[in-house]
Amino acid sequence: MAEIARRTTTRGNRILFIVHRKEIVDQVVSTFSAQGVDMDLSKIGMVQTITRHVDKLQEPAVIFVDEAHHVLAKSYQRILEAFPNAVKLMFTATPIRLSGDGFTSIADDLIVGKPIDWLIEQGNLAPVAYYAPKQINTEMLKVKRNGEFSDDSIKKAIKPKIYGNAVNNYLRLANGKQAIAYTYNVDSAKQLADAFNKHGITAQEVDGKTPKVERDEIIQQYRDGKIQIVTNAELFTEGLDLPNVDCVIMLRPTQSLALFLQFSMRSMNPREGKTAVIIDHVGNVERFGLPTENRNWTLQGKKNKGKKTAGSETVPGVTICPKCFGTFYKQGDTCPYCGAELPKDDHKVEVDGKAELEKVDAEQLAQTRLMKKVKNKKPEELHSVAEIVAYQKIHKYKPGWVYFQLKKKGMIRK
Repeated sequence: MAEIARRTTTRGNRILFIVHRKEIVDQVVSTFSAQGVDMDLSKIGMVQTITRHVDKLQEPAVIFVDEAHHVLAKSYQRILEAFPNAVKLMFTATPIRLSGDGFTSIADDLIVGKPIDWLIEQGNLAPVAYYAPKQINTEMLKVKRNGEFSDDSIKKAIKPKIYGNAVNNYLRLANGKQAIAYTYNVDSAKQLADAFNKHGITAQEVDGKTPKVERDEIIQQYRDGKIQIVTNAELFTEGLDLPNVDCVIMLRPTQSLALFLQFSMRSMNPREGKTAVIIDHVGNVERFGLPTENRNWTLQGKKNKGKKTAGSETVPGVTICPKCFGTFYKQGDTCPYCGAELPKDDHKVEVDGKAELEKVDAEQLAQTRLMKKVKNKKPEELHSVAEIVAYQKIHKYKPGWVYFQLKKKGMIRK
């Protein structure tokens, strides 16, 4: 971005750079100044401010939009529409919205970067060790005569749980690494920071109401290595450059692929010999696969048929025990780990207090997700060799069935 901005301002043309958080403004100003961009011809600011004063801005030749998956919002649209002759360049690592809306109304083309595995091989991103609860046992899936899975077997094979104690798992899997923890609300972020501090691990909670001076000081102390863990509910999901994050702790379940990737990849800034650690207490990986998985990004979007998505990007929040800091979906009025009395809520799901997180095997995860994808389809709805083979394994058909289907679909000639 800085190189494009430098070339633009060198020719005497103005640029406008739109972000959505104050910390990112400071980061862009610092980077652009260091890269030789003429800052007298640059306007860099938050969308919330720019949209209120857009009629007073000098016309830019190029507009940059950071974290551009937000660009469909009216505030962004007002700015872009005010300068019809400007070149609009929109940047995002996650060109997708939970609503399923595409970007064809605001973008002419999608330029896709290198795949994640290539970036890791070249040293641009760190490799990942991902730990999560094993939430599905495909061996337990049983098929009824009509070809559908039985309800009982599904309940046994797929159980929505949250496993483990956040502090204990950090000590076991990432002890000594600097981490960011994502929780589902401000109170849980504060409780998490307190729990780490009680175990001698320096932690600070940051939220939207934290005074700017205090927030900047915490961020700087984190960068300097004086704070080991920062806990938050929503602040550090996008854009902010914290290069020494080696571990991400997820205590916030989400249905948003974009949010999941922003969470996960926060730990993947590279360093010689580094392996990032992701501790997923809420099974987000079961919904989206590993963050290293290659995605087929498009501008078209995908509508979520029959799903209500407005208003929230998360599934119901977790309960955190104020005494032992066990994390789980609530069932009953007491903590399943230590018996302490818990706050009241209405979400009750089976809890397994003895279960542990385990390292995610990429091939096994991919096979599991493929089986979940095809389990309720009909043979004529299968469109790849992998889907046909997975369907055959689930239904325990003979190997010849795969050959028959491939021949029927014209995937083989003989």
